[in-house]
Amino acid sequence: MSDTDEPLEVQTQTVAAPCRALSPWAPFGWIREGWQDIRRAPRQSLRHGLVMALLTGLIGLVAYYLGSLGLLLAGLFGAIFLGPMLAIGLFSISAALERDQKPSMLRALHAEKRHLGTQMVSALVLLAVCLVWARSASMVHIFLPMEVDSGWQELVGYWSAQLVVSLFFSAIIFSVGVFSVPMILHRDVDAITAVVSSVNAVNRNKRAMFVWALLIVLAVAVGLATFLVGLVITLPLIAHASWHGYLQTIDASEFPRHKEGITSTARVT
Repeated sequence: MSDTDEPLEVQTQTVAAPCRALSPWAPFGWIREGWQDIRRAPRQSLRHGLVMALLTGLIGLVAYYLGSLGLLLAGLFGAIFLGPMLAIGLFSISAALERDQKPSMLRALHAEKRHLGTQMVSALVLLAVCLVWARSASMVHIFLPMEVDSGWQELVGYWSAQLVVSLFFSAIIFSVGVFSVPMILHRDVDAITAVVSSVNAVNRNKRAMFVWALLIVLAVAVGLATFLVGLVITLPLIAHASWHGYLQTIDASEFPRHKEGITSTARVT
C-alpha cells in the first residue's frame, strides 16, 4: 500500500505545505525506490557518489591535520554546504527519471547552480544551529570539567551530557534539512518556506522520521566501515530515497513550478 493514499493533514499555517501521515515503515519503501533509481541511472548516480566519498575523505584529512578546529570547520563545510548541493544533483536525476527524461551530469550541475542562492539561505540556517551546538558543547565542558584523573562517574556524567546535547541539535538539523532541500528543487519556494515545511512534516511523523534517521546512520556507518568505498553507493541511495520520501510526505502542489529546469514539467510516473 502506498503512503500517498493517506489523507492529507490540512495545516493552519499558510507558510508550510501540508503533509501526509506516514507509516513508521514508510522509509523502507523510500529505500526500495531509491535503489531502483540507482539501477536505472547507475553511471550518473555513482559518479555523484564517488565525488561525495572523495570529498568525505578530503574533509577527514583536513580535520586530521588541523586538529579540533579543523574538524569543526571541515565538518560544517562538508555537511552544510557541499552535501546538500551534491544531493540536489541526485534529486534532479530522480526527477528526470520520473519524467521519462534522460538523466545527465550536465542537467544535474545546472540544477545545482540554479538553486545555489536559495540553498545557501537554508545552509545559513543550519550553520547558525551548528554554531549554537558548538557553544553548547563548550558549556558542558565548563560546567562538567574533565580532569586527567577524572573517575568513571565524572566520565559518565560528562559524556552523557554531551550525548544529550548532540542528539538534541542533531534532531534540529535533521528536521530542518530532510525535506527542505528536495522542496527547493521541486517547487519555486523560498528557503524559509522549505525549512518550515520540513520541520512541520517531521514533527507530525516522528516515528517514521526516527526510522529514517536510523537508516541514514546505518547507511553512513556501512560506508565508513568500508573505508569510504561503500559511500559511493550508500550516499546516492540516501539521496534518491530522500527525494521519494519528500514526494510521499509533503504536498507542495499549491506552490508554483519552476519556470525552467527538470521540475518545470509534471511527473509522468
